[in-house]
Amino acid sequence: MGRDDVEIAGGEKKGRGNYSPADDSGDRQRVSWLIPMFVLANVVVFGFTMYVNNCPKHSSGCFIKPLGRFSFQPFRENPLGPSTSVLRKMGGLEWDKVVHHHQGWRLLTCIWLHAGLIHLIANTISLLVIGNHLEEQCGFARVGVIYLLSGFGGAVFSSLFIQRSISVGASGALFGILGAMLSELITNWSIYTNKIAALLTVLVVVTFNLALGILPHVDNFNHIGGFLTGFLLGFVLLPLPQLGWMESRNFPAEVQARSQYKPHQCLLWAVSLALLISGFVVGLALLFSGVNGYNRCQWCRSLNCVPNSIWTCDAI
Repeated sequence: MGRDDVEIAGGEKKGRGNYSPADDSGDRQRVSWLIPMFVLANVVVFGFTMYVNNCPKHSSGCFIKPLGRFSFQPFRENPLGPSTSVLRKMGGLEWDKVVHHHQGWRLLTCIWLHAGLIHLIANTISLLVIGNHLEEQCGFARVGVIYLLSGFGGAVFSSLFIQRSISVGASGALFGILGAMLSELITNWSIYTNKIAALLTVLVVVTFNLALGILPHVDNFNHIGGFLTGFLLGFVLLPLPQLGWMESRNFPAEVQARSQYKPHQCLLWAVSLALLISGFVVGLALLFSGVNGYNRCQWCRSLNCVPNSIWTCDAI
């Protein structure tokens, strides 16, 4: 994905590199450290979860017994992972606990838990691939906010529909980063060189991952909620000042100093911020009042699982 050169004061042109959203401090290449820390935190929490699980003490037929208390639950119960009771104990997202037992903190703790080793590896690889890239260009503060709020938004949206099982994982946060990448492309559209290629690349990745979410036992509501949250946050946090846009139209210097953003960027910022705040307020109000999303939206079941001759969706 390449960007056009951006004209700055004095007529000089400065290259922006291949992908530098919200970078208004020159061509400085940041070093990604927050995303690796998130990855490390996920790994440590998973290790501690397996330590607490201690399969040999509570079950027979543990998988990979040489690992001792770190061995996994019997393969038929949870391949390469801990028991459901331990995930619940460690802070897994459970509607009844959140709504009836006032444990809203589970909306955040569930982001750091994983159902199994495969789940952890898949999320870790995805986070390193897309998260590192975005942090290098946007900085740790913006990416950190997007990651955490998207994970929280995904958990809230999931809780409105998934009320009979436990949900864990950083998928909502990951989809939030994807959503932010898409909105960043839209709000900074004019300075991309390969606009269509960049747009198609992001759309294909997002569509493919959301399509996988309709498989059984995958919480696609978490994906959708995280994606929408990150998408709106991208308009709020990642617009790039269009240095030279006002200059090319002969705006006075004092006006250029006050505003370096295009009108559509300001409009998207305001609308997205309003939608983000109202979405969280309404979502949390519905959640803590015990509303079942399926009662308000029957067809929404198809967003999470599509029954066919191969599998059913009775469990959701």
